[in-house]
Amino acid sequence: MSNNRRSLFLPIIIIVIVVLVGVIIWWFKPNSSKATSEAGSTVLNSQSRTDSIDEANPSNDMTTLSTQNASQFKTGLENMPRSLQGTDVDGEIIIDENKQLVVTEGLRRLFDYFLSALGEDDEAIIYARVESYIRSHTPEPAASQAMTVFDQYIAYLKAIPAIESRYGNLQLQATKNGELDLNTVAQQQQDVAKLRQQHFDKATIVAFFGAADEYDNYSMEMIRIHQNQQLSDSQKQAATQDYISRMPDNEIKANIAQQANLAELMSRTEQMKQQGASAEELFTMRRELVGAPAATRLAQMDEDDASFAQRFKQYQSQKQHLLSQSTDKTQAQTQIKQIEQQLFNEAERKRLTGYAALQQQKAKMPNE
Repeated sequence: MSNNRRSLFLPIIIIVIVVLVGVIIWWFKPNSSKATSEAGSTVLNSQSRTDSIDEANPSNDMTTLSTQNASQFKTGLENMPRSLQGTDVDGEIIIDENKQLVVTEGLRRLFDYFLSALGEDDEAIIYARVESYIRSHTPEPAASQAMTVFDQYIAYLKAIPAIESRYGNLQLQATKNGELDLNTVAQQQQDVAKLRQQHFDKATIVAFFGAADEYDNYSMEMIRIHQNQQLSDSQKQAATQDYISRMPDNEIKANIAQQANLAELMSRTEQMKQQGASAEELFTMRRELVGAPAATRLAQMDEDDASFAQRFKQYQSQKQHLLSQSTDKTQAQTQIKQIEQQLFNEAERKRLTGYAALQQQKAKMPNE
């Protein structure tokens, strides 16, 4: 079984936002939020750990096999597999005032939490564990309703790999000049949608996959815009902003808008630095895009980078002098280590090799 909580188009997202630098992602990273119950609903369990499954082999009917293992569980949390020991159960079970199940994305997270142990426990054990957990935490009829959804989810996960395998190969064959065949990707989306309709009702599809689908649709549109050679960079930016503005007002839109601002931030920062913009001009631009706190952190990072670059230049000069003048290479290396400790802290010293390689690459670029 593949991890369907991940976007179907993770490679697409990587292409679109490859310019984003990981060192500043945490400044803008949205807080994850759990599904909340409607008026009169009761949250029976809500925790903060997210796990997923990568693969599972089909076997005999787990419902039948689990009856042989159910007796060893009362809550489903006994003798947890090593990978789940010391963790909190992720997800939630929500019921309404009539003890009817309210299907949420959190219910899917709960299923994925237990299914992440596939490989350590067999399917029958996991099925029995999930059933014991649900029935010990949930009244009827919600408990049986949750188990019905779990059965549907298991069947869906077992059917998904065939689609992914087929279209994965087709995508490799259809890719030209580094561009993805969007028609092939769209057909895959349609086949996955049909599969979901075979296993779930509409409400469950929205709860389990709605958020991921919004991100997938956004990713598709961004690739379509990116691959349109008839659009200038400014027109692509305008098309991106137009698409985002037409999205429903929700947390997903806010997160995507934040990512778009980050991409624009990186692009405009590079342009302004090349044009010799002052620190004050950079701060003003950044404040407009990402707010004053983030702009202040970015300004501090600029200062730190400039300081590091200056010290690195001094370090390289002294290092080259020692290597060229010293006849005792061992002694020269000892002195180089001493210079490193004088000029850089421990974290900075770990950057030296990579930073030196980057500078060499930049030095070669004009000649290529």
